[in-house]
Amino acid sequence: QVQLVESGGGLVQPGGSLRLSCVASGIIFRLVDMGWYRQAPGKQRELVARIGPGSSTNYADSVKGRFTISRDNAKNTVYLQMNSLKPEDTAVYFCNAETPTSRVYWGQGTQVTVSS
Repeated sequence: QVQLVESGGGLVQPGGSLRLSCVASGIIFRLVDMGWYRQAPGKQRELVARIGPGSSTNYADSVKGRFTISRDNAKNTVYLQMNSLKPEDTAVYFCNAETPTSRVYWGQGTQVTVSS
């Protein structure tokens, strides 16, 4: 049974930082594409960042230079370091895993609120 468990969300002031973590189980983590998506109220879920098994990365234009995705295969964990946060970054952030056989899994989400 595949599980993705996110943590690290919360309330932060504009300009602040948060680090999200997602621990995966039930998959061969080192072979899996991992990603972070977000969904703001009334909006569609959108890609924030992805990292491949070889640690290649891609980012949404809106977060380039502010967010960094990384992975620790020894800990089955993917991270999203978020700096210089803006109110428009407020959303529920979801961890995503895609296996080499194109199976897709989602975490339950963690709320990030950027507000003064």
